[in-house]
Formats: sequence, structure tokens, C-alpha cells
Amino acid sequence: MSHKFDPSILREYDIRGIVGGTVHAADARAIGRTLGTLVRRKGGKRVALGYDGRLSSPELAAACIEGLTAAGIDVLDIGLAATPMLYFAVYHLEADGGIQITGSHNPPDYNGFKMMMGKKSFFGADIQTLGAMAGKGDWETGQGKVEKRPVLADYAARLLRDVKPGKKLKVAWDTGNGAVGVSIRSVVDKLEGEHFVLNEKVDGTFPSHHPDPTVPKNLEQLIAEVKKQGCDLGIAFDGDGDRIGAVDGQGRILWGDQLLVLWSRDVLKTNPGATIIADVKASQVLFDEIAKAGGKPMMFKTGHSLIKSKMAEVGAPLAGEMSGHVFFADTFYGFDDALYCGLRLLNIVANSKESLADMRDGLPQPVNTPELRFDCPDDEKFGVVEKVKARLQKDGAKFSDIDGVRVSTKDGWWLLRASNTQPVLVARCEAADDAGLERLMADLKAALAACGVELPDDAGSGHH
Repeated sequence: MSHKFDPSILREYDIRGIVGGTVHAADARAIGRTLGTLVRRKGGKRVALGYDGRLSSPELAAACIEGLTAAGIDVLDIGLAATPMLYFAVYHLEADGGIQITGSHNPPDYNGFKMMMGKKSFFGADIQTLGAMAGKGDWETGQGKVEKRPVLADYAARLLRDVKPGKKLKVAWDTGNGAVGVSIRSVVDKLEGEHFVLNEKVDGTFPSHHPDPTVPKNLEQLIAEVKKQGCDLGIAFDGDGDRIGAVDGQGRILWGDQLLVLWSRDVLKTNPGATIIADVKASQVLFDEIAKAGGKPMMFKTGHSLIKSKMAEVGAPLAGEMSGHVFFADTFYGFDDALYCGLRLLNIVANSKESLADMRDGLPQPVNTPELRFDCPDDEKFGVVEKVKARLQKDGAKFSDIDGVRVSTKDGWWLLRASNTQPVLVARCEAADDAGLERLMADLKAALAACGVELPDDAGSGHH
């Protein structure tokens, strides 16, 4: 017995693909069997498992459980849950690993698997090893048990433990018909103030809008509710609850790097001089503001698993990405939990004389492009970045190559990197003013053109 996966599903941070196309129940069974084997060989015997609200999740969960038990692993089944609730369960139940069946913010026909080995992310080379072991049928055999272990009450209590009561707020929450719908009431019903929950019902067809809070059109319903109810702020989640979006009382979006400025100042009050990590896509404003607040800013690669590992290595109390993955390790576990991040944002607003809108207005306002994504085949994308890098070296340009290339000029900076999850190149530019932004865009286009790649004409329109 052995199992071959479609290689396109074995990705950098997780396993993900199209259900019935590249992902099947047989894959879920093999993933369970192989992860179970790895856990057993490390001396472990219990794995926690949860699944999101996608229509295909219950079937994949059942197959994954069959694989785990066939490897002799006892399964702690937490049922339908957001990804952070599964992470919490691994800590809380002292499991030896974890699997969350989730398609995150992908379209409804996608699904996948986020995994933990012990309390660490299971990613990169681990996922390739898992693929190779399944291909050889290198599996343990046994007869594991399955135990239903609901953790919602304990999870909600843990989140609420870090709430700092202040002035009463009016808050709109949009769970986007995603898995946070399971836990939202257990948390917000115990908060002071008034709370309005949108799209609470878990529905894998995502009838209201796509659950990705980094796309402005997915926040339109939340913005309308904030204005209608006169809320102080609004908070949105992605499909599996590990990424956050937020809007102020005027309905203006705060991007991941703007929110991180506020959280950084807060964390640095109790952790002076600490290192705070953000990914290469974040605004220079964030790195400058961390330093201004007495912290040590560190720029690192994009990718939630990569950042989590780096945090643990340098002992950072906070880290985050432009995409809304944010990790608190000051009084929390260091994993990305958007509901927890939301509560930490409420703490700041409830205990400040300023509104969230005031805080946003107080930040430097550079002009920047949104994330520009343009198609480039998987087998070419890294090569393009390497070519651009070689030219920059030859020209003596100032750049960081921690993840792709981030080039600094007197106008600001531009970034080019290969996506780890899709056949695309990702670019972004940021300057003090429009004229500077145009010069940076011209630099970026010239660097790409020299390598025979054309940036689409519509790229770069619109500001964040």
C-alpha cells in the first residue's frame, strides 16, 4: 500500500487543492496515516483534529481520522472549528500534533490541511517528507481510538482572560459565513458594549461575500453596518479565522501593517526593547514606528509558518503580516488567532482617549500600491526574481533579499517576490508622494522588462 499525491497540493505552508480535482478523500486518509506515523515515531500518540465549514470538510475529516487511527493514533476530535481553535486544542489538550481541514480563504471548491507537529507548524520540507513517505507506503499500523473533545467553552474563556475593560464600544463583526461563526457568540456576548454580528451562520457556499478580509469589496457589508449602527469599529475574518481585517468608525480600512503599529505600541509598553517581526510587504512606516516606540523592528519572509518559527527563535512577543496573520506571544501562545487579535484591538480602543479613526489619522500616510499580483508559471517565477536580483547587484542598488528583493531608493521602496502558494509574482511600491510612487513603478517595470517580463498596464492603480 502506498499513495501518490498530486504534487501541486504539497505547498510551502500547507496542503491545499481543488476537491474532486487535485484533493480527494484518499489524500486525506494518506495525510492522516503519514502524519500519524511521524507522530508515533516521535513517541507521540494523540492528535487533535478540527475542520472548517466547507461542504467537503466533514468527508475529508472522516477520511483523515481513518488514516490517523490506522497508524495507531488516538484522535481528539474537536469538530467544526476555526483553525486557531484547533491550535488552542493542541496546547489545551496537550496533544502531540494537530490537523485542521480547511480551505482558508480559497474559493468554495478548494480544501486542504494545516498541520502541527507537537506545538510547532508542520511546513516546507516536512510536507515534502510527508509526500515521499506516503509514496513509499512507509506507515505504522495500529488501532487508534476516536474521542469527541469539544473545546469551545475553554477556548472562549482563554480569549476573554486577556480582555481589559474600558469604555463601552459599539462593534460590528463579520464572520463571513466562515468557521469563526462557531465561536463568535461565546466571546462577544460576554463583552461590554454593543455588538452586531454579520454572516454568523457557517455556510461553505459563502453566500454574502468571499471570506477574505484583505480584499476591499469583501468589507463593503461590514462598512455599511458600521455606518448604519454608528459603531466605533468593525472587525472581519477570513474563512478559517486566522486572518483579521478592520475598519474604523468612518468605515475606512486599516491594513495589516497599520494595525500592527497600534499593537506594537501596546506590546512594547510591557516589553520594552523587544523585537517585533513583520513581513517584507509591510510599510516602512511600521518598521519606523516600532523603532520610535522603543522596539527592534525585524523584516522577515512572508508566510505564517515561517514567521511563527522565527518568532520562537528570537523570542519576539509580536509578529504579523500584511495579509492579516498576526501572532501574539506576550500573553498568548504565539499562533495566529484573528478573534484574539480583535479583542486586543478592542482593548486599545476601549482604553484610549482617541478613537480608532483618530489613531489611523495620526499615522504617517505614505502612498502605496496595493499588492500587485501577476501571472508567472511556477517553474519560472523564482528565476525571474533571481535575474532581477543579479541586475540590482550589478547596478549597486540598495536592497534586502530576505524574501525576493525589496529595493530602497530616495523615493521609498519597491518589492518583487515569488508567491509560495500560486503561480504569480507579487510586487508592491510605497513612496512619500504620487510623483515618487510613479518613479518607483517605473523602476520596477524597467527591472522586469530587462528580464523579459511585462507588468500589466492596470497594475499599480489605486492606493492603500
